[in-house]
Amino acid sequence: MASSHTPDASWEAVALSLDADRITDTIAVLSRRIQERFPESGLGQVCETLLDVGERTKERLAWVEKPILLLRASTWLMAIMVVAGSIVLVQGLFTALPDGLGGPAELVQIIESGIQDVVFVVLGLIFLTTAENRIKRRRALGFIRELRAVAHIVDMHQLTKDPDSLLDGRVDTVSSPSRTYTRLELGRYLDYCSELLSLTAKIAALYAEQFDDAVVLQAVDEVETLATNLSGKIWQKIMMLDAPELFMRPRGEGASD
Repeated sequence: MASSHTPDASWEAVALSLDADRITDTIAVLSRRIQERFPESGLGQVCETLLDVGERTKERLAWVEKPILLLRASTWLMAIMVVAGSIVLVQGLFTALPDGLGGPAELVQIIESGIQDVVFVVLGLIFLTTAENRIKRRRALGFIRELRAVAHIVDMHQLTKDPDSLLDGRVDTVSSPSRTYTRLELGRYLDYCSELLSLTAKIAALYAEQFDDAVVLQAVDEVETLATNLSGKIWQKIMMLDAPELFMRPRGEGASD
């Protein structure tokens, strides 16, 4: 006999949402970890920048969501004009009918004139109704583009942090980047980069939660996809660091750049 599960009547659904304060707290801890292990590093400066962005996110979200009172007042005024115009048009027709019209042509002329006025005002109403959303969208997209830039900067910092720099027999050229990290330090550096990318995506997700717009949601998805793809590249390097055979090559077989 199949058993059925009845939910507890006292159970209440809890809305799941990201907490901007918790995210910034996590970024602050990560910033300290980076500074303690890699003092004065460029990655630490990037983390400080992301922390500043995170701390301003709540204020930015409130600014994006703040109603534009002038536009809303204009929208209501335009709506009143649509209603008033329709009433005047109908009243004009009823007033003209008892007095008689010059013919069907005059009736059509009156109707067309009234319809044109109403259509003009309706188009203005549509423009004002969508204008506020367009302005808010532009605000949000500007902030999201900033997060996309942070993700690319993090990728630039990990670009030359390759596990093969630890190979015996590696011969660097004059233009080779300086690689002085030990295996442990390189692993931690790459791990910090991955965490930074994840936190960048979390800040972007805050805009998706607060702003229900298809264009904004797509921009947030793009940032999350970018962060995931870049983090995937970093974890490939971390997995290489954990591969013992990588560091068991005979001397002289290292690559150079």
